[in-house]
Amino acid sequence: MLKPKLLTTIKDLTKEQLIKDLTAGVIVGIVALPLAIAFAIASGVTPEKGIITAIIAGFIISAFGGSRVQIGGPTGAFIIIVYGIIQNYGVTGLTIATVMAGVILVIMGLVRFGSLIKFIPYPVVVGFTSGIALLIFSTQIKDFFGLQIQKVPSEFHEKWIAYFNAFSTTNFYVLGIALLSLLIMIFWPKVTHRIPGSLIAIILSTVLVIIFKLPVDTIGSKFGEIPSNLPAPHLIEINLTLIKNLIAPATVIALLAAIESLLSAVVADGMIGGKHRSNMELVAQGLANIVTPIFGGIPATGAIARTATNIKNGGRTPIAGIIHAITLLLIMLFFGNYAKLIPMATLAAILVIVSYNMSEWHAFKELLKSPKSDVVVLLTTFFLTVIFDLTIAIEIGMILAVLLFMKRMAEVSNVSVITRELEDEEDVQDPNAVDKKLIPAGVEVFEINGPFFFGAASKFKEEMRIIEEPPKIRIIRMRNVPAVDATGLQTIKDFYHDAKKQGTHIILSGVHTQPLYAMTQAGIFDLVGEENIFGNIDDALDRAREILGLPKLGRPKDFVPSVRREMRN
Repeated sequence: MLKPKLLTTIKDLTKEQLIKDLTAGVIVGIVALPLAIAFAIASGVTPEKGIITAIIAGFIISAFGGSRVQIGGPTGAFIIIVYGIIQNYGVTGLTIATVMAGVILVIMGLVRFGSLIKFIPYPVVVGFTSGIALLIFSTQIKDFFGLQIQKVPSEFHEKWIAYFNAFSTTNFYVLGIALLSLLIMIFWPKVTHRIPGSLIAIILSTVLVIIFKLPVDTIGSKFGEIPSNLPAPHLIEINLTLIKNLIAPATVIALLAAIESLLSAVVADGMIGGKHRSNMELVAQGLANIVTPIFGGIPATGAIARTATNIKNGGRTPIAGIIHAITLLLIMLFFGNYAKLIPMATLAAILVIVSYNMSEWHAFKELLKSPKSDVVVLLTTFFLTVIFDLTIAIEIGMILAVLLFMKRMAEVSNVSVITRELEDEEDVQDPNAVDKKLIPAGVEVFEINGPFFFGAASKFKEEMRIIEEPPKIRIIRMRNVPAVDATGLQTIKDFYHDAKKQGTHIILSGVHTQPLYAMTQAGIFDLVGEENIFGNIDDALDRAREILGLPKLGRPKDFVPSVRREMRN
């Protein structure tokens, strides 16, 4: 359905929810500010371009998107490809490539390609995401240590050779600010999740540099003044030769934007128990990438961390995303001049944290235990991204994705599973939706949809580890998971072990026969316990009430363990 979620949700908006959306929007706007600046600088453009992108693209993605809670803006996924385009074709080339990517995204949405994105194998996504994370980390060493390097080489291995040769020029004032910022961001979440550690790091490090007049580079010393207003739109020069050369990079931007935004939307669905419209989301992402460059912005997509922050602060409609954009605009108008005082070392520390969170090293490590075909795909995509070029990595990765897709389709006998996954998600009257259930305090429900995109659960796990206090009980709802593979099984194990460390009780709900059989074979059934696996959400919620010492609702039991006995026989 090509209908923005804003039109669907606004008619049922209550005053109470509006207040929650306003609050969440302001908080996410504050969270987005340092990230927007850091992503812009790392991409090779001036800092205000990141803020402009977060404002304009963030507004368009929320106003026209297919997700209730998606927050859009610049992300780390684009840093390497944007930097490469600027080095080869300049800012004009980046502008043209971004608009081209936007057109590709709109076409993908109009021809209903949204649901096909979820069939890209998880090893491909982890491979190039981990590769991008390593490349981002490698670009921040100079500013983190304050190394005296005139021009940092673009090639990965040459870059590190230059770093090792220049380590004797380390500026220990810069290193001290960077380490202080890093420690603040690591330990601040133990104090509160409401105020982002990156903001505290920026404020404290900036004050220290000003008071003690420390000899460190700042945004102002490197880039000059930051404009305190939005620039006027400008016409884009049409250069056919440049357009021809930029087809491949523009396609990579479009694919990255599609994968990141729909991955974020799927994670958000699981957190709120809703369903996004993938094709409408792609159209909105395309519109954002067409309009934003006209104002001098860079590529944008859905941001998982900011989307999760929005949800955890009560955002449930696109109004929160629109408020996030307005908040950033107000900050730019009234406080933009102060941004020039931010130390470059602090921004480097922020990107080190971003690259670590983006690396998915837990998922990478576990995927190495997967079937050989998955391991080959993972390592091929990773090394092509790091050693050669992200464009080549995406191209080869997509070929491998097609081959794996064909292999997996040959193994799937239930055609209805495939056709249902190809259909775009729409709002339907679901009597068993989470928002229609009475969920006790301390209980959180995460719903997973689809057999192939199960890797999104790993992203969710990482975000939950970063931004929230763990609930007492987490119910993993699997009613729309007709099949599960090795990656999915490992994710469930990771969920369980992480939850056990945090003191969170895990309950599985709506488990179908194939996933149940696969979990039994993998030892997950015994790990979680028969008493914590149920056929429907009502029985799972009753079990949660029992654990919390609350009275049950008295529904009859759905006896899942009997299925296991049948399998034994």
